[in-house]
Amino acid sequence: MMNQPQSFSASHQNSLPGEDDITRVELPNGIVILVRSNFNSPSVVLNGYLQVGSLFDPPEKLGLASFTADSLLLGTRSFDYNTIYDLLESAAASLGFDGGTHTTSFGGRSLVEDFDTLCKIFASALKEPTFPNEHVERKRAQIVTGLILRSQDTAEMASLTFDEIVFAQHPYRFPEEGTLETVQQITLEDLVHFHQRHYGPRGMVIVVVGAIEPSKAIEVLSEHLADWQNPQQPTPPKLPPLQPLTETVRRQVFIPGKSQVDLLIGSVGPQRTAPEYMSAAIGNNILGQFGLMGRVGDAVRERAGLAYYAYSSLNSGIGPGSWTIAAGVAPENVEQAIAIIRQEIERFVQEKVSEEELSDSQANFIGRLPLSLESNLGVAYALGNLERYGLGLNYYRQYADLVRSVTRQQVLETAQKYLDPHRLAIAIAGSLE
Repeated sequence: MMNQPQSFSASHQNSLPGEDDITRVELPNGIVILVRSNFNSPSVVLNGYLQVGSLFDPPEKLGLASFTADSLLLGTRSFDYNTIYDLLESAAASLGFDGGTHTTSFGGRSLVEDFDTLCKIFASALKEPTFPNEHVERKRAQIVTGLILRSQDTAEMASLTFDEIVFAQHPYRFPEEGTLETVQQITLEDLVHFHQRHYGPRGMVIVVVGAIEPSKAIEVLSEHLADWQNPQQPTPPKLPPLQPLTETVRRQVFIPGKSQVDLLIGSVGPQRTAPEYMSAAIGNNILGQFGLMGRVGDAVRERAGLAYYAYSSLNSGIGPGSWTIAAGVAPENVEQAIAIIRQEIERFVQEKVSEEELSDSQANFIGRLPLSLESNLGVAYALGNLERYGLGLNYYRQYADLVRSVTRQQVLETAQKYLDPHRLAIAIAGSLE
């Protein structure tokens, strides 16, 4: 019997973030602060992002934005390396930065009484990192080790190859972490100049969730960041148009000594702000997520017994996304697995999903949201997405209605728009026969 998609219960509806319990302010220098109090635990989560990412990397020094983000906590003018980690460890607090394509994200956590100390370190790392040579070279060695390991990881190499196919002639084809060659070319002066040029307050978003009053959180952050200025901070570069595939393109990466081959099959997907995003997300759930990994998991893994895993993913962000089906198979099963996956894509774009599939997925989406917002960190991520994609402060209270409004016809039309069985990227990595 199919599940009927329900609205949230009254208690869940009242617990969802909304304009009456989210405080949003913008500082004069452009920093946006979002705060939501939760006094059920003594901790506070700090989360958010800056408008600097790998889109600013020079082609010959790919990985520069990521390397810079990784180096911010290696020492500052106010705190040396050991002091930073002693302060964080003694307070059982955490703080980190991570470079992405469009933005550099950050995340931290502390008890409420240590929030000011956390913000002091956070602000100092943003405004005045010193990039001490000894620690930078140690960090470079860690990055290089990670890149070497990546080159032997079949799933990672299939993903990189997929991006090279789908995003050919587009900035998304480049790996955010760079390559062995480009990371070795990055100098200490590159890190210093990249930070001086690109780090600034404009477009920065900070989210605070936890046992603190909004006015106090804003006061502390303002004290440490309201004076930050960078007149030369550039605006984010505009993305060029993406040229869709005109035929199926297949590419293989041979990695010897591997017992598993990883496949990635798919195409371009919608960006997060596209009107058809929700129908794509629900369609993806049916195709390869729900239950035992949806239709794909049932066909490739359960019935055919060909894969260690098989599922689909919808990756949507600021620019064009991707809609992929991933599978891990034995080398001798590659061709048969690809054929079955392509058959499932053909069926998905030729006929409507069933009423039961749609209803079950809608119920699943509606039921998952409150669970994702049970922790301070989950709420912080959710509030950051509201700002990043301009969804509006009441988005989560409207979420059930948005999910329920998706129809079988919309799922079909969205699948037909993005998944053409004759224009797929097929990336294969492993010890191929």
